[in-house]
Amino acid sequence: MAYQVKLKYLHISPRKVRLVADAVRGKKVDEAQSILGFTVKKASLPILKLLNSAIANAKGKTDNLFVYKITVDEGPAMKRILPRAKGRGDVLRKRSSHVTLVLDEIKDNKKKKK
Repeated sequence: MAYQVKLKYLHISPRKVRLVADAVRGKKVDEAQSILGFTVKKASLPILKLLNSAIANAKGKTDNLFVYKITVDEGPAMKRILPRAKGRGDVLRKRSSHVTLVLDEIKDNKKKKK
């Protein structure tokens, strides 16, 4: 059974969050938690909290869970004006992210011999 959680409006650029998401994609839950615990990126803490939330939704069945899918989509960008020379202004885009994480169970493909 798949367990899906979402994190919306994370105030970190999607490009930076994808670096952390790529590190845990396809890993077992215990391994993903240890990777996120030792990753020195700003996005590692919110993704770790999201992973822990998904584990709580699975009611603690961490024995055979893995990160089936993790996607980072672009959220709305706040626009700010930076003053420049001769009365001009540059637009700064403060980007945000939407993160979707799906946990699934590892299927055993071993068939019992009769």
